[in-house]
Amino acid sequence: MLDEEHQITQLLNRHYPFFEPELQQEILESSSLKKFNAQTTILSPGQYFKATLLLVEGGLKIYRENEDSKEFLMYELLPGEACALSLVCASKNVKSEVLAKTTSKSTALLIPNEKLDIWARKYKSWYYFVLESYRSRFEELLEVIDHVAFKKLDERLEYYLDNRVNTTGNSDITITHQEIANDLNTSREVISRLLKSMEQQGTIKLERNLIRKIKRSV
Repeated sequence: MLDEEHQITQLLNRHYPFFEPELQQEILESSSLKKFNAQTTILSPGQYFKATLLLVEGGLKIYRENEDSKEFLMYELLPGEACALSLVCASKNVKSEVLAKTTSKSTALLIPNEKLDIWARKYKSWYYFVLESYRSRFEELLEVIDHVAFKKLDERLEYYLDNRVNTTGNSDITITHQEIANDLNTSREVISRLLKSMEQQGTIKLERNLIRKIKRSV
């Protein structure tokens, strides 16, 4: 128990240093750590949120699923972020309309839902954190809509890869062609062909389950 409290304290200081000390203490007292394996579905449409999730390690992808179980990538979460939709659904006790999957081994802080409204009234840092989560996810959704509505698939693919590099800070993207195809709602063959074309243009280098983004010289 003491080891977990120490770990939570470290994670809060690392990813949420802007929370008031009193809020950090309340999170320490009321939250628990949950670890997930890679490619684990942690939330499905129709489920209730048993707790609010603050990501502290790994990554999450949030999808919208249609009637045929076809997935559409909405946005990704990195350590230090929270899913805006989960914050809304958890506080209102309504069912999820999204699918959430881990992209790698991940760890999250699970916050009891009853704390959300209390902390929003009690702590400015939590209130602004929630607002910033809404704003960030809304902007990401607008970008997704713009690319789906107005961009060709090759442009969407380039944006997808650039976004992965920018969010992780790593030019090596560990991912399969099938995963990209699923996220962009197309076939693996189409993605493989586009990636091969990008490699020939010198913008990427392909390796097994890895794409290395090459910076263009000015």
